[in-house]
Amino acid sequence: MIFKNSFQPGIMRVAVPRCGIPLLKPVNKFPFFSSTLSPKTCARTFSAKMSTNPPSQLTHTINLPAQLNQPVSIIAAPGVSNAQFRQISGRSSKEEAFYVKWLKNIQAETGLLVNGAMSLRQVLIQGVDMFGKRLGFLKFKADIIDKETGQKVPGIVFARGPAVAVLILLDSEGETYAVLTEQVRVPVGRLILELPAGMLDDDHGDFAGTAVREVEEETGIHLNVHDMVDLTAFLDASTGGRVFPSPGGCDEEISLFLYRGNVSKEKIQQLQGKETGLRDHGELIKVHVVPYDKLWRATADAKALTAIALYEMAKRDGLLP
Repeated sequence: MIFKNSFQPGIMRVAVPRCGIPLLKPVNKFPFFSSTLSPKTCARTFSAKMSTNPPSQLTHTINLPAQLNQPVSIIAAPGVSNAQFRQISGRSSKEEAFYVKWLKNIQAETGLLVNGAMSLRQVLIQGVDMFGKRLGFLKFKADIIDKETGQKVPGIVFARGPAVAVLILLDSEGETYAVLTEQVRVPVGRLILELPAGMLDDDHGDFAGTAVREVEEETGIHLNVHDMVDLTAFLDASTGGRVFPSPGGCDEEISLFLYRGNVSKEKIQQLQGKETGLRDHGELIKVHVVPYDKLWRATADAKALTAIALYEMAKRDGLLP
């Protein structure tokens, strides 16, 4: 049986030789079509057989030291390419993949698998965003089972890796000012005043160096890496020395640094409203300078508010150099 199809906007015709099925009714709205068959039935029945076999699924299996007798399946959802899957799994890149680092975390001393109460069955890679040839953001779902109840625990993860932020305090003529950046933040649909911050390009641990580079890119201020104070290093060792702004859904861990310096009033005025950022990367940034004693009310940025708390507590306890 041969089907002849012709298409015009708003019209769909299907001609069927030797069969009493007339043309489908035309409709005016594309792309939704409605059809009505003739009361006459076709003497010859026909059917279209479609393959029910799903396309081959990208997958591999790993064994974790924390659960040697239960391998974990790593599976790619439709839309994740073979090249992306290889990079995610760490088999084609020297850089440590996000989920590989996550696997280390759940087996660490304070990890979910350490006491055997929970088990990891599967990791489903749901989505990948590349930054050029480099892995950018990753979304995956982990099937973690609580052995006592047999139930899954919430396991959707947005992985973006470690980041840094800097609380810059500038003293000028008896007043202390904080430097913020105004940025377009599409996820919240708003402009946000926040600390200069950025993601690490890799997991080699150059947090202070990354912080210095991000400050220069976002504010134009050049800092000496030796003048940076790691505020998160004052946290108890059990915390890992980082802060987690949204651990219910994101793996991001942030190192918060402090820089203090003396500048002229003219420098403060030059910074106010300065437009910066890597424009070719879509960064539309404006610098704001606010009195430090008003900072906690001037921003809703969790990085800034956390940095204020760490700075004030470290200063109270005499920990600052």
